[in-house]
Parts: sequence; structure tokens; C-alpha cells
Amino acid sequence: MEPLDRVVKPKTKRAKRFLEKREPKLTENTKNAMLIKGGNASSTVTEVLKDIYALKKPFAVLYKKKNITRPFENQTSLEFFSKKSDCSLFLFGSHNKKRPNNLIIGRMYDYQVLDMVELGIEKFVALRDIKNSKCPEGTKPMLIFAGDAFDISEEHRRLKSLLIDFFRGPVVSSVRLAGLEHVLHFTAVDEKIYMRSYKVLLKKSGCKIPRIELEDMGPSLDLVMRRTHLASDDLYKLSLKQPKALKPKKKKNISHDVFGTKYGRIHMQKQDLKKLQTRKMKGLKKRPAEKKTEDRENHAKKAKLG
Repeated sequence: MEPLDRVVKPKTKRAKRFLEKREPKLTENTKNAMLIKGGNASSTVTEVLKDIYALKKPFAVLYKKKNITRPFENQTSLEFFSKKSDCSLFLFGSHNKKRPNNLIIGRMYDYQVLDMVELGIEKFVALRDIKNSKCPEGTKPMLIFAGDAFDISEEHRRLKSLLIDFFRGPVVSSVRLAGLEHVLHFTAVDEKIYMRSYKVLLKKSGCKIPRIELEDMGPSLDLVMRRTHLASDDLYKLSLKQPKALKPKKKKNISHDVFGTKYGRIHMQKQDLKKLQTRKMKGLKKRPAEKKTEDRENHAKKAKLG
């Protein structure tokens, strides 16, 4: 019998590089998403998967073959594909009489399903149907969420977190103004979620700051929430845990206000203001009589101390 914790040793340099890429890191790689088509998939579901893949490229893998699986009943195939393609996010599309035009969006933790939300497509406008200019591949989008449901309902709150994970793209330290050209807008109203995609147009305004216009780019989706599979609070907290090396070290006597302004507290010895050197002026000079009285007081103090 083979041992349960079998250590795989690479035999070639290529295999070694492959295993090193998949090793746990302090700073995670950009999360990849896999887009899977179910055993029965309508033309609408197929088009949605293609359009989401176009938005996610190059951090996505699109499986073109049909995969007969039901994520809410059996997750083993999803976990297998996650390990195979090294993807921690997934979008599964299917279609049947009970749940027509169905999408399941989810994420993995340690190659096991963490969260899943099932969404039904009620209305869809494809990328190709909107005859406007598109954003280049790999553009990092700006995400906007509107609606009280995203802050009140626990299911909507998790869905918001899931959508941020799915569409956020690579983590960058800075972005130039011209690079902010794609907006993804999610609105939660009356138990429905509306997804809209816009291209940002920078127009002349007569001053340094350009005038901004939003142009519908597609895809456009009207979704309704169906089933959910949410991780327990303990597992969710465990998935958010950060290694100690990444946690910022606390610096003494340094604080920040609400606006991010840095304040420092300096500890100094008590100053004798009498010995403070001020500007020399004739009017402030001490007279001989005053000097004599000061000297007498000093001698008297020393005598008492002695």
C-alpha cells in the first residue's frame, strides 16, 4: 500500500519549476479562474462563459468540452480540475428545465470548495452585440457595488466578496490615470443583481482633470440568486488568516488619523526655560544689582543643600 502523504520528488528541472510555482507563498499569485460548461448548456450560458473569459484573460482557463457534474451534490470533479489547472476560482454553467440558464460562481480554499452561489440568467446582452470599442486584454477593472443588500444580507455580503475575488485582477502598487478604463458595476435591487460593464472615456475639459464619460461595452447580465453554499464562520476566518511575516510590525509612538496622516510622539527631557538662550537685547540685560541678588540666592540654596 502507498503511504497517504506521498512526497512527489521532481525528476527534471521543468518539473521542479512547476512544483515550485505551486508551493505556498507569502505573497499569493494572481488568482486564476476556470470556466466550465456542464453536461447540458444552452447557447446563452455558452456565450456568457465566453464573455466572462474575455474579461478575465489572461488569468482564466476555459474548458470547451462538456463536463457532467453537479457542484451542489458532488464537488470532487471541481476539486480535481482546480488542482489540475491551479485555479482557486470557478464559474460553472448549465441549463435544465428546473434551473434554466444557470451559473454557479465559487472559490476554493486548499483545493476544496469554500463558497458557492447559484445565479440564474434572466437577461443577457453579449459583448459582440454592443458595437462599441472594447478594453484591451488584461485591463484591471474598477469594481462598484450599489444597493443596501450588499451590506445587510449575509448571502449578498459573501457574493460581493466572491465577485471582488473573481474580477479584481492582479494586485498593483499604483495605476496611471489612462489605465483606469474599465468599470464593472453591480447593483442589488429587489432580489436581483444587475451586472454592467463600461469603458471609461477621458474627454477634454479645458483643465488638467479630464471629463469622464462611461460607454456601455458589454457584457450585460440580469441575474437572480438561487441556491447558496457558504463556508462556516470558522472555516471562513481560517481562509482569511495571514502569515505572521506579512503582518505589519507595530512601531512605538506612531499613530495615524482617519485620513492617513502620520503622527509621531517624541519624548524629551524637561527643559529649564531660564537657561533658554534668547535674542540678546540691551533692554533685556540684567543690571548689576539684579545680578548680585541672583548670586546671593544661588549661594543660599547651595548652603542649604550642603
